[in-house]
Amino acid sequence: MADVHHFAYGVFNPIAAYMLAFLGSFLGLLCTGRARDARNRGRRNRWLVIAAFAIGGGGIWLMHFSAMLGFEVPASPVRYDLAMTLLSLAFAVLTVGIGLLVVGHGRRSVPKTVAAGLLTGTGVIAMHYTGMEGIRLPATIHYSLPLMVASALIAIAASTVALWFAVSVRGALKVTGAAAVMAVAVCGMHYTGMAAMSIELHPGAPASGGIRPLTMLVPIILITTATIVAVALSALQAMTEEEFTDGAGTPKRGVHAESPQPWSLKQSSMGAMRLTPAARAVVGNRNAGTARPSPGPRPSPRPAAAPSPAVPPATSGS
Repeated sequence: MADVHHFAYGVFNPIAAYMLAFLGSFLGLLCTGRARDARNRGRRNRWLVIAAFAIGGGGIWLMHFSAMLGFEVPASPVRYDLAMTLLSLAFAVLTVGIGLLVVGHGRRSVPKTVAAGLLTGTGVIAMHYTGMEGIRLPATIHYSLPLMVASALIAIAASTVALWFAVSVRGALKVTGAAAVMAVAVCGMHYTGMAAMSIELHPGAPASGGIRPLTMLVPIILITTATIVAVALSALQAMTEEEFTDGAGTPKRGVHAESPQPWSLKQSSMGAMRLTPAARAVVGNRNAGTARPSPGPRPSPRPAAAPSPAVPPATSGS
């Protein structure tokens, strides 16, 4: 059996792996918290998908390959198959996403969380050992069955605990503590699975083809950057929509929005001129819907009295 090193870069590997697992778990738990507060199914699903990329892609898959950078066989170069590596990424994101969708809808219950944890844990195991199948060595890889079973149990337990935290934990302090526990579980699963592996080299066999570990950092960094940018933009869009719209997707009326006012040419022209108080009162009555009283009939003017005929003065007789 060949010698195998799991910490080729010293403590950098486990520290970097733990920090990635913690960060992915922390962001995923924040997203699941936003999903619980969503008012409709579409927004909840969006937050759960973002959480799946954060936990499955960042907290599990990136942690796995950050730790794999420390994997080294001194007697033979180690190479990786890119297609198998990407397949392991798909296993991690899809199974975590399915588990979050199962527990993220409906009433919370222990049987549902355990069933989702079993499904997600199986996907995490598939992710780990698919990634291990992507290793290219002129050797035969053997696994210890007890340690494989232990790693599988840790993966299922870690997935179940992660899903339970996703639907129950609130508050920054509790989320931080839950993410720390999840990171310990994910790292424990990985290194237990790595301890189960032993390598039997084939002397004289040609070197296997594939991508060198450090060269593989380039596609991993590109994929990670694109995923982080897409997740960040999707999260910002979801937060903006939730801030400025209600649960039905219509604009809120409050601090950030004003009720629309109908516009008319008459209001525009009236607003452009200065009105007297009497005219403002008339316009206000019209806008309020009150009808202006119709004027009553005008009284006819009284005819002027005809002048009386003049009476001639009486004359005295002579």
